[in-house]
Amino acid sequence: MKSQKFDIKGMTCSACSNAVDRSIKKLEGISEVNVNLLSNSMIVKYDDKFLNDEKIIKTVEDAGYEAVLTQDKNIKKEKKENIAQNEINELKNRLIVSLIFAIPLFYIAMGHMLNWPLPSYFLGEKNAITFAFTQFLLAIPIVFINIKYYKVGFKTLFKASPNMDSLIAIGTGAAMLYGVFAIYKIGFALGINDLNMLQQYSMNLYFESAAIVLTLITFGKYLEARAKGKTSEAINKLMDLAPKKALVLRENKEVEISIDELKLKDIVIVKPGASIPADGVIVFGNTAIDESMLTGESLPVSKKIGDKVIGASINKYGSIKFEVTKLGSDTVLSQIIKLVEEASSSKAPIAKLADKISSIFVPSVILISIIATTTWLLLGYDFEFALGIGIAILVISCPCALGLATPTAIMVGTGRGAQNGILIKNAESLELAEKIDTIVLDKTGTITEGKPKVTDIIVNSEISENILLQIAYSLEKNSEHPLADAVVKKAEDEKLDLLEVKDFKALNGLGIKAKIEDETIFIGNKKLLENNNISLDEFFPISEKLASSGKTPIFISNSKKILGLIAIADVVKATSKQAIEEFYKMNLEVIMLTGDNQKTAQAIANELNIRNFIAEVLPEDKDKVIKKLQEEGKKVAMVGDGINDAPALARSDVAIAIGAGTDIAIESANIVLVRNDLLDVVRAIELSTATLKNIKQNLFWAFIYNIIGIPLAAGVFYSLLGWKLNPMFAGAAMSLSSVSVVLNALRLRFFKSTIDKNMINNQNIKGVNMTKVLKVDGMSCGHCSGRVEKALNSLDEVKSVEIDLSTKEVVINCNEEISEKILEDKIKEAGYEVIK
Repeated sequence: MKSQKFDIKGMTCSACSNAVDRSIKKLEGISEVNVNLLSNSMIVKYDDKFLNDEKIIKTVEDAGYEAVLTQDKNIKKEKKENIAQNEINELKNRLIVSLIFAIPLFYIAMGHMLNWPLPSYFLGEKNAITFAFTQFLLAIPIVFINIKYYKVGFKTLFKASPNMDSLIAIGTGAAMLYGVFAIYKIGFALGINDLNMLQQYSMNLYFESAAIVLTLITFGKYLEARAKGKTSEAINKLMDLAPKKALVLRENKEVEISIDELKLKDIVIVKPGASIPADGVIVFGNTAIDESMLTGESLPVSKKIGDKVIGASINKYGSIKFEVTKLGSDTVLSQIIKLVEEASSSKAPIAKLADKISSIFVPSVILISIIATTTWLLLGYDFEFALGIGIAILVISCPCALGLATPTAIMVGTGRGAQNGILIKNAESLELAEKIDTIVLDKTGTITEGKPKVTDIIVNSEISENILLQIAYSLEKNSEHPLADAVVKKAEDEKLDLLEVKDFKALNGLGIKAKIEDETIFIGNKKLLENNNISLDEFFPISEKLASSGKTPIFISNSKKILGLIAIADVVKATSKQAIEEFYKMNLEVIMLTGDNQKTAQAIANELNIRNFIAEVLPEDKDKVIKKLQEEGKKVAMVGDGINDAPALARSDVAIAIGAGTDIAIESANIVLVRNDLLDVVRAIELSTATLKNIKQNLFWAFIYNIIGIPLAAGVFYSLLGWKLNPMFAGAAMSLSSVSVVLNALRLRFFKSTIDKNMINNQNIKGVNMTKVLKVDGMSCGHCSGRVEKALNSLDEVKSVEIDLSTKEVVINCNEEISEKILEDKIKEAGYEVIK
């Protein structure tokens, strides 16, 4: 299956995008089609055994439009910007030319009715030809400069897929033809001296209606193009983040090179204030990095040797060196941009309603126009009256607003999400996230930090703590389970040696089985020992006590008896409790899934006030839990971060992956959170709700506008109230409806979740989180930095301290405002001096 993106030229309304969509779907081998009116693009997934790009392009051309393959821009937006700017410039030029001729045309055509002063050669029956022909000459340049409406409109009409341009072309074209006919009738009337005929056709020329409608529609299109450009502002800002130059080490010399010349494993130097040019791992120095543009994290993040850095983030303080690990389209920034663009090109289920209506909308409008015109003629009204009715219906009914309602909101919404570290993969997920009623949370790495630590080692009388830890270390060294890291780290801190391990076997959801010195060793949970008929003896009550306090006991035994247990605790994330409280405020049912035993799970649930949890869940059972909930009629969102979560994520209605999770979890997810913060799930749901509300508002205005506009234009209220819609006002109303829909979508750029609003309010009361950097003289070793760190940490306002001995810089993250004088005094008390 192949996926390809095409740029489509000539689309102006939802009828256009539907015509392209219908044509492509008829082809054999098509799996999925997404036509985006906003970006004038199409993403097609197809079987390349039956289809190729050339055939798809030919099919689009047969439908009346142009298609070209979208080239891989690799974060270069020049081409896209040029296309958008060229469209704005073209519409601006067309508008200027149209206005130059439309203003005098309107003055001449309407002046005598409004008692405006006019030259004498335009007045009176004897000057009727001059009056009519001058209007014709002024209207011709406006028609010519806007000839695109006629080319596209009649082309699609003859292809049996009429669009917005078809309505404009038919309406204004009919007005122009009638005006030419009127000129001939005026000439004939002068020839036979028929003053009644002369007056009738002189007052009903319709040149000004055609010209002003074209001018107003072009004005609306110009405003729309400018507003549409702002809908992709979030993507453009992300693209702007990518630096153009990089400072690298080449043959032990600092060399500035273009970003395109960077290679994997290059050592890049980043000085304070500079942007990081690519993804990599720090090999020298400490610093604090501002990742807010990519993750939404307001505070700079402390980084040290071994930590990852993201391209386009900003190095705030210390000078660092890092090794390049990802380039080009593989970088985090590129992946974010790709996800946002794909989401913007996708369609939400709610858009199908608009698509169905717009597919029959234009032909229906043409039919209504013909019926209305004929009806008024049959009722005895003159042709000019009936023609005005027909033109007004055609012009006011252009389905631009209908086609823009959904894609504008989706593009702005997904872009705003990306700026806050929330990556939404497709529009369907955006819509479904608003409808969920149950949220299932994996515990490890989602609710908790996912970085557990060894807290207790309990042994039997025949073995020492270090030997038990050494046995566990030797087995867990080969394991990928998060709890294994805690055992390995503890053993390495104790500087223990590895024992030779044979016949290593990971038992999914249970633990490990292996041989050390020909003796079979088991390490894992209670179920593993029970399955192998090993008694827990006196260790059971101890394990229950540890579990009730939120610790996870790991049992170690040989084939005959238990040797001991190691207790491991995983710290709950600082924001998890608040996030769960917010879920309950949203009336969501919260369920925690964990492989931990019942007691440990209960302790975590009690700490976080979680009402429902399921413990001792095997990976395959997570999927079954989701399925069971769905069978009960619930809309389920699953939040997870690990390989074990992938099946459950794939099963859920909305899959949300914590950004720090594994690639497979992220691949299975609909929404990816760049930050490892459960509060971002709340933000994602609120963004989904705001975007869907915006789409509904847009669709409402698009529909209500046509529901009211078409009967008004058709003269339904004329007999009762005398209301009749002039074609010029119809053109203005149509243009403004499209602009209003785009402007409404742009309000999403200012979206803020209730959490962020509350944080701002709290900061206004308590002061803001902040980072201070001081340069301290006299520090020369770890003991020095330790004393300074201890002194600063004694202050309640200090959250964390990072010290770089090489640069003598001390980075202090504070919870509240604190004066530098207090910090300096504390450092002086420790025996050191602040020099900067």
